[in-house]
Amino acid sequence: MIIFPAIDLFGGQAVRLYQGDYNQMTVYDPDPMNTVRKFQEAGATHLHLVDLEGAKTGQTTNLPTISRLAAVPGLFIEVGGGIRTMDTVRQYLEAGASRVILGTAAVTDPGFTARAVAEYGEKIAVGADLKDGKVAIKGWLETSQDTWEVFLEKMQKLGVRTIICTDISRDGAMRGTNRDLYRTLAQRFSMDIIASGGVSSLEDIRALKAAGAAGAIIGKAYYTDAIDLAQAIAAAEGEDAP
Repeated sequence: MIIFPAIDLFGGQAVRLYQGDYNQMTVYDPDPMNTVRKFQEAGATHLHLVDLEGAKTGQTTNLPTISRLAAVPGLFIEVGGGIRTMDTVRQYLEAGASRVILGTAAVTDPGFTARAVAEYGEKIAVGADLKDGKVAIKGWLETSQDTWEVFLEKMQKLGVRTIICTDISRDGAMRGTNRDLYRTLAQRFSMDIIASGGVSSLEDIRALKAAGAAGAIIGKAYYTDAIDLAQAIAAAEGEDAP
């Protein structure tokens, strides 16, 4: 299982929101490059980036910062937040992103998602942020008509290979991850499932690995020192002490 430490970007800074609330924002690092260096020192090989402004507006507001981070050698970088056109997909991939994550557009424009997957294959992932049985969109400000089960079935039929799934109720709340949810997803779908939201202990990491998750995103737990990133990576690789 792969660990993806996360950086949420707003105004070029590394920040965190509480349950997607833009009014509950904490700035953790004015220069995200410092955070990336710390991730690498801990052994991270993958990075999860979200443009929070893009998630609301659909604009590539933080593209300069993302381009700078994507230039760091030896990192697999996935980027999400406001990616709703083929031009934006190309911009991020040309800027050095390894994979882009479609969120709102995957819900509202399945035709676009199909085109993106047809052109870029496994470089396209889909974010499914779950809220009250639906998929939240537009920076978690609205929800889909379909249930998340129906939505994920559609994505699998389109050929999507990777789903980044967030349980919004657990995001940033430090209450642990929704282990039953990810076990169900891993069993039901052939897509790679990356868990996000509430991953806050080594026990969470071990449980997600046992449940069949392909990856786990660590956000607030890292920034508040609740979890040691190097230990989390070791646990995900099955190398820590039992």
